[in-house]
Amino acid sequence: MQIPPKLQPDDTICVVSPAESLAQFPADQLEIARDHLASLGLHTTIADHARERDMFDSSPVASRVADLHAAFADPHVHGILSTIGGYNSNQLLRYLDYDLIGEHPKVFCGFSDITALATAIYAKTGLVTYSGPHFLMFAMQRGIAYTLNSFHDCVMKQEPLTVMPAETWSDDAWYLDQEDRTFVPNPGYVVINEGRARGTLLGGHLGTFTLLHGTEYMPPLAGSILLFEEDDEATPAHFDRLLQAVIHQPGFADVQGLIIGRFQRATQMRDDQLPHIVRSKPELARMPIVAQASFGHTTPQFTFPIGGKGELVVEGNTVRFTITAH
Repeated sequence: MQIPPKLQPDDTICVVSPAESLAQFPADQLEIARDHLASLGLHTTIADHARERDMFDSSPVASRVADLHAAFADPHVHGILSTIGGYNSNQLLRYLDYDLIGEHPKVFCGFSDITALATAIYAKTGLVTYSGPHFLMFAMQRGIAYTLNSFHDCVMKQEPLTVMPAETWSDDAWYLDQEDRTFVPNPGYVVINEGRARGTLLGGHLGTFTLLHGTEYMPPLAGSILLFEEDDEATPAHFDRLLQAVIHQPGFADVQGLIIGRFQRATQMRDDQLPHIVRSKPELARMPIVAQASFGHTTPQFTFPIGGKGELVVEGNTVRFTITAH
């Protein structure tokens, strides 16, 4: 495990587009995102090819790889944020210079489709990466405080972090209307299994994580606490079979715990279905498991280190999730 240098006030973040292009987003949202990062003392620069756009709202592999290499190699860049997710960041994995990345350790953060890229970097280099907000998530005007504070604490501070649930959550299309927002009180973690776990934090978007199965880009699962979330394309049955696929992976017998992110309404995951899915799998009975955690495709979201260390303690209805090394 290699933890990248923490970001400091007056540092520069480079925005790259490993999946979908920056070109499809309005200028006013980019400025809001810049302003929120500036409130943390961080400057923002845009990679040379981040605005290229093809028929899939992405750009050629060569352009995306060049931007990543340039951002890691540039001594004036201290952190790297993905523009947004998408479907194709796994196209880049074979073409990345992992020696270059490992020799220039920097904060790299994104979620959703970026799970493939962030996980592969950790697997190939040992460099801790971060599952957290894309650059465009910082364009949110209301309900941004929890996301902003968690990002700050995870990539700019050294101390262990106790991850508390957000007070409210939202599943609305905030990027279409910044004012017409619906915030729902958050009752907190839902306990499925009690227990204690310590281990390496791995995971992110479950569907993207499973794209790495059987490849050199999948880190060892043994000794890990897994954090998984899904998007609005996943039905309960879809989540069930993806989770089963992870259980089939080498090393799963030594996985220590599981944290599941809040599901979007479109998944139609009912309160009684997720515990049923978990309890139908005897391999999960031995470990602490909680759900409805504040990360993933609902907002706000916490940031966690892929390859970092954590502890999960579940006793009765009391849950304590601590990120101990990030």
